[in-house]
Amino acid sequence: MNRHIAAVMCSVVLAVMTFSSHAVAQQRTAKACQEEWRAKKAANQANGVTEKAYVAQCRGGGPPTAAPATPAAPSPAPTAAAPPVRPSATVAGQKTAKACRDEWRANKAANQAAGVTEKAYVDECRGGATPAAQPTAAPAAPPAPAPRAAPAAPAPAPTAAAPPARPVPPPTSTARPAPSTPGTPAGANEFSTEAQAKARCPTDTVVWVTLKSGVYHFAGTRYYGSTKNGAYMCEADTAAAGMRAAKNETHP
Repeated sequence: MNRHIAAVMCSVVLAVMTFSSHAVAQQRTAKACQEEWRAKKAANQANGVTEKAYVAQCRGGGPPTAAPATPAAPSPAPTAAAPPVRPSATVAGQKTAKACRDEWRANKAANQAAGVTEKAYVDECRGGATPAAQPTAAPAAPPAPAPRAAPAAPAPAPTAAAPPARPVPPPTSTARPAPSTPGTPAGANEFSTEAQAKARCPTDTVVWVTLKSGVYHFAGTRYYGSTKNGAYMCEADTAAAGMRAAKNETHP
């Protein structure tokens, strides 16, 4: 009798040990289950599978609900007139806040141009409805054409310079005439006005000669046109008449 009971007890112990070994072999560690969930974190979050629920189901020995990986749609190239992309309802019915934010940021430029803020987009996206379309801004009016500049007046044609007058040879007689009063010179090539002297020598320097001393002065000096018994002459004619320039004056 005792042997029969001992044999039954041994059988029970062996069965329990076998079952426990099989259960331990089938049970996965929490770390392995967490790593599997994090490897497909985006897809699990999009389908509402939390990490805690995934680990609990994984460690229970049953296969965890697989979260289908949804490939991200390629972002279209932004264009100036492209309307903002609106969120659409998922198959599960409601999107997570992260998925809605990712959709808004994928088309950030277009949404900002249409005045759709991230917060408003996420609120409507999570509610399962398509957000209301924002009015697009009216195109800016083209700038007014710049006024055309008036054509410049043609420059006047340059006038030909008058040929220089040839100096008149001095008289053979060296005797000088009697001194004359200002404005009434009596000598050759002596003029009472500056204009008359310039008419004779348009390219030469006109000087004021004091006839009594034979000294001439340049325009702009103190004695130019102001001494008594003087006349206007061309400088080239003064050399032939034996006249000289004032020592304290500089030739212009």
